[in-house]
Amino acid sequence: MEATIATKRVRESAIGPIEAAAIPPLDGEGPLWLQIRRSMALAILNGDWPAGTRLPSELFLTNHYATARMTVNKAIQSLATEGLVERRPKIGTIVTGRARERPVLEIWDAANAVRRDGGHYGYRLLSCGMVPEGSPIRAEHGLEAHAPAIQMLCLHLSNGKPFQLEERLVNVDAAPRITCQPLEDVSPGQWLLAHVPWTEAKHRITARGATPMVAEHLALEEGEACLVVERRTWNEDVPVTFGRFWYPGDDHCLEGRFRPSW
Repeated sequence: MEATIATKRVRESAIGPIEAAAIPPLDGEGPLWLQIRRSMALAILNGDWPAGTRLPSELFLTNHYATARMTVNKAIQSLATEGLVERRPKIGTIVTGRARERPVLEIWDAANAVRRDGGHYGYRLLSCGMVPEGSPIRAEHGLEAHAPAIQMLCLHLSNGKPFQLEERLVNVDAAPRITCQPLEDVSPGQWLLAHVPWTEAKHRITARGATPMVAEHLALEEGEACLVVERRTWNEDVPVTFGRFWYPGDDHCLEGRFRPSW
């Protein structure tokens, strides 16, 4: 009985399938499955497809894009892996909600976190440049000596106050289009989530004292406690990005809700 009621509620809460006219166009860059994934990810992240929206069926999308069903399946599976959609038997593929309690190891975004709490999100690109050849940062993050890489420092704001300081390193070979993006307007994390697939992620969570640089940008005293999240992602065996995210320690926590695997 409970399963029947739950299924009924899901069907009632799901928004109807998207009309063909609402499917965003492809950008013509790269493999077709990645174009399809990128197109749908952007529609989800910018709110055009809100939580509960039911995606068109794989068969419909296969005909719409005039491609193989396997190509569409690969794009949707990538979105599901990253938590943007959920595939539900007998119901279809649904855009997921952004619940307040996020799993600790989920790939989350500062803008979503601020808006979920009812705040006004702001973003500043503080610095951006290519990593010099021979820099020890390359070996530290598994990059080849001559591989092009971008290093950025970004500040995320909530209601005009510092919310998160982001140190970001991106492997240009894994994300070649990032070199021509207006990163002054869109954070690297948002852009990567929408445009670059990943197959593996690793998190490290620590408590640290604010360095002079961190203290300056987060309006803290040097040595004041911070929550620090470090995240690395790979696409197969290729490093994609490394991010180090600093939060004022007395104003942030990570929450997770789990169920047993049996």
